[in-house]
Amino acid sequence: MGTWAQLRRDPAPGPPLTDGRTAHSAVVRAFSADRPDHPPVWFMRQAGRSLPEYRAVREGVGMLESCLQPDLASEITLQPVRRHGVDAAIFFSDIVVPLRLAGVDVDIAPGVGPVLGSAVRTADDVARLVDAGPLTPEALAPVSEGVRLTVAELDRTPLLGFAGAPFTLAAYLVEGRPSRDHLAARTLMHADPDTWRALTEWAADVTGAFLRAQVLAGASAVQLFDSWAGSLSRADYEAHCAPSSARALSHVADLGVKVVHFGTGTEHLLTAMRDVGADVVGVDYRTPLDEANRLLGGRTPIQGNIDPALLGAPWPVLEAHVRDVVRRGASAPGHVVNLGHGVPPTTDPDVLTRVVELVHGLGA
Repeated sequence: MGTWAQLRRDPAPGPPLTDGRTAHSAVVRAFSADRPDHPPVWFMRQAGRSLPEYRAVREGVGMLESCLQPDLASEITLQPVRRHGVDAAIFFSDIVVPLRLAGVDVDIAPGVGPVLGSAVRTADDVARLVDAGPLTPEALAPVSEGVRLTVAELDRTPLLGFAGAPFTLAAYLVEGRPSRDHLAARTLMHADPDTWRALTEWAADVTGAFLRAQVLAGASAVQLFDSWAGSLSRADYEAHCAPSSARALSHVADLGVKVVHFGTGTEHLLTAMRDVGADVVGVDYRTPLDEANRLLGGRTPIQGNIDPALLGAPWPVLEAHVRDVVRRGASAPGHVVNLGHGVPPTTDPDVLTRVVELVHGLGA
């Protein structure tokens, strides 16, 4: 793999989406409501703990630090493409990386998840975040460098940018750590809507800048991941969260890339999540894809939704499930095969490779 210094010396190609390298790739075509020769497939969390090569390069390096070392983030992003032959890479990052870049005291505690030095729960707390200003190109430089390194190696395989949705970022900020019910965040939403709005607007601009930096550096599409949106009623989502997600996506609206919006437990929110500005809706494992397509009116490409739990089942069980997912996904205008959540760390990597081979063999 070429170094970042070498790439800076060499003439840079244009963005792969606009110079033709990825515009006709299977994933980009499916995101555009087209049907390539075979169903495209990639996996959320495909670069990660299930791969021995990932554990080797991450040894002794913290999670957020590994995301912000361009050479390392690029290598981790490329590993599943080499091993599995997936149709897209997704940039190795974490939902809270842009928070760290914006100066928030946050780290990933092993076995726990994101933990903040102090929770953000008052108007003064939010005002301090806002006063710190937006994410700058200088702060985003490690991300941009990592994306450029990766795109140079991927050639015609598209890279997807990645970011957490404003509600999920705000939930982490208010709770101070992972939460099952997000009670503090949902309480702030209703008890002090002005403070909640200021917080989610700040989070939207941080997320939007993070996504934009990845696209400008060469990502061919982006995915907005709303981990915790499923905890909300549709009314609360539309009133208190959809405006900030739309604001986040407005940061890339002029760049010509397709946007995937994914959340867990969000069957009741699928149309609302599309309508904030998404081109593709990711569907978790709880909702059959033909039902999701019906809810979306039969006019929206979909992504999903192999149940991650079945990756550990006997192959005949998993094979039948994958075939069923592809069959149901055929009802939509476009379908990218994926998991209905991320790859579990206990997954046998050879199983993922076998799933890719199966999907590619099914034909359009």
